[in-house]
Amino acid sequence: MLSTADRSDTADQDTIGVMLVDDHAIVRQGLRSVLEREPDITVVAEASSRGEALAVLERVTPKVVLLDLKLSTSSDTEGLELAHAISTGHPSVAVLVLTTFLDENLVLEAVRAGAKGYVVKDVDTAALVRAIHDVSQGESAFDARSAAAMVRGMQAPPAPVEPTLSAREDEVLQLLARGLSNKEIGKRLYISETTAKFHVGNILRKLGVSGRAEAVYEATKRGML
Repeated sequence: MLSTADRSDTADQDTIGVMLVDDHAIVRQGLRSVLEREPDITVVAEASSRGEALAVLERVTPKVVLLDLKLSTSSDTEGLELAHAISTGHPSVAVLVLTTFLDENLVLEAVRAGAKGYVVKDVDTAALVRAIHDVSQGESAFDARSAAAMVRGMQAPPAPVEPTLSAREDEVLQLLARGLSNKEIGKRLYISETTAKFHVGNILRKLGVSGRAEAVYEATKRGML
């Protein structure tokens, strides 16, 4: 629902206009009551979904959007999609994620989507207010746990790449699984024994193994046989 309390974006320049985006009305009410105790922060709008938020942003320009990542029970990515839409369509608006989810990949995805900060919902009021001030001034804001999660995500090794066999290597692998020697494989495929040995070597290297039996086991594990 669009809030009936949407205000003009012509507030005092020293005031930080904040838009609340959360699918729970009680959470928005609680945030509003907390934030409006601050003399230089005013809640200018509320929304409960991606569509409502984008509609509000067509007529109200807050300095900060305080955004929950999970905006519905049917999608875990709606908040990320909204962060990206705001950062690309309304670049002057800073997105500050306020969520219950703390995962290194999620923090990184939020940053890649354009979020300027990330804090968890059990953060104390002073830290939340400080984060709002920071992102409104073009700075980044992460609570200690979110910052640590982001560092872990950046340091994590890349996901292993699944090996890709050529059509010929796949043929060799199938015969290898049947226990054929290089010479027998060569005869079946009308290639020389040396060429068969070359293909077997490539298969072992791509699967990260050192022997023929290991290659068959690894290929079976990966669903390649």
